[in-house]
Amino acid sequence: MRLGHGGGPSAGGRAEQAAERIAGLARNREPGARLGTKNELRALCGVSVSTFNEALRLLQARGLVTVRPGPGGGLFAAEQSPIVRLGNSVLALDADETTVAEAIRIRDALDPLLVEDALWHASPADIAEMRAIVDEMGRSADAGDATAFVHANWRLHHRIAETSRHVLLRSLYTSLLDLIESHTLSVLPDGARPLPPYLRERHRLHADLVDAIAAHDRAAAVRLIHEHSPVKQEAAP
Repeated sequence: MRLGHGGGPSAGGRAEQAAERIAGLARNREPGARLGTKNELRALCGVSVSTFNEALRLLQARGLVTVRPGPGGGLFAAEQSPIVRLGNSVLALDADETTVAEAIRIRDALDPLLVEDALWHASPADIAEMRAIVDEMGRSADAGDATAFVHANWRLHHRIAETSRHVLLRSLYTSLLDLIESHTLSVLPDGARPLPPYLRERHRLHADLVDAIAAHDRAAAVRLIHEHSPVKQEAAP
């Protein structure tokens, strides 16, 4: 636990505790179930408005809750895809989780732009290197080695980004990847489903994505990057 100057939990620590308490409620409810209003949940956690807002930002960045305005609104348990569970449950981090969660969210939003660039600019040599990394992902998946799989996954995305001619986009994306990877200690099974079949499914998706890039098949690439996205697109509250 992080401590503030007075020896008690810091504001960030209180926000994390509040987020964990609400996350526990969300995990025990069906997707779409109402957890309560903001005021009700803030009172339950016993935190200030600013601390609760920080906790809410953490929960939304991790794809655990959705917020709906108006009568009958409040916080609702989000429907999570397997990759959201992977991101929430198996990354052991040594950094401020808020910073890393933000980096993951921004990186995911940039993925379609990088894939679009790769469709136009990836050379046969680029494709060959991507496929070599995909093969490494396949070997890790077969071995059930989630840590090796995730690191190979990041190398693949780094390699895709290198094909972009947009210096600012490429630099921002690779910096985000470096931040995420440098603060990830390990990847552990979360028990939600058998790990090797899940990793093989993700391997297939990335292999198909590289094939789409090689074939300049934009429709397939768009579909695959949408499948790849760990958070379903929702209407803004």
